[in-house]
Amino acid sequence: MEQWLNVQTLIWLFPIMFILHDFEEIIMVERWMERNSTLIYDILPKKIADRVIKQFSMSTAQFAVAVLVIFLFVSIATVMANQYMIQGLHGNIYIFTIITLVFFLHAFTHIGQSIILRSVTPGAFTSLIVIIPYSLVLFQSLLVNEVITWKIIFLCLPFCLLIIPVALLAHWIGKKVV
Repeated sequence: MEQWLNVQTLIWLFPIMFILHDFEEIIMVERWMERNSTLIYDILPKKIADRVIKQFSMSTAQFAVAVLVIFLFVSIATVMANQYMIQGLHGNIYIFTIITLVFFLHAFTHIGQSIILRSVTPGAFTSLIVIIPYSLVLFQSLLVNEVITWKIIFLCLPFCLLIIPVALLAHWIGKKVV
């Protein structure tokens, strides 16, 4: 089994895991928002509810375009991580680490949303059965094989915040393009 789940295989699985998760979101988000907007206003403070509704009120096609924009970053980071594995300094493991950390942490936001809203939210199912297990195996493999260290993880954590403007830009592009 180890030959099938070596570090490079796990790195290349990242875009697939991303797509599995985001397909769930793409399929569910528009309909879920239509059905649950009053629930959001009932449970969350008005200002936060307004922001959530504004940010995620988009058609399935618009959301798919936003996912495509983010997928480009995921793909580039994956290729750079693979180059790092093959040629060392000619690649970059830091960007991959940042994006996979965001992916892992993002899973807990879906679970938290489901708990707060007492409803299965878009992305919660794959967060629980795909993202969290994959991320744990990925990070364990990266650490055990000394591709990254805990120091790199802690160094990358603050940079995870830089993904927020990328996600907001992706949503904006999705709304403008479609």
